[in-house]
Amino acid sequence: MDVARETGLHRNTVTLLYKETATRVDLEAVDKLCELFDCEVGDLFERITD
Repeated sequence: MDVARETGLHRNTVTLLYKETATRVDLEAVDKLCELFDCEVGDLFERITD
């Protein structure tokens, strides 16, 4: 599946999220990913404390 093509997000955005190197995430991107994967925000992200 080509996530960038399916969501309209920039390939760089998808890559940063996939590699877990993104320092911030646009809410629109989160919404598009949730729609594509038919999931909730909590299914995409995990909070890890130091």
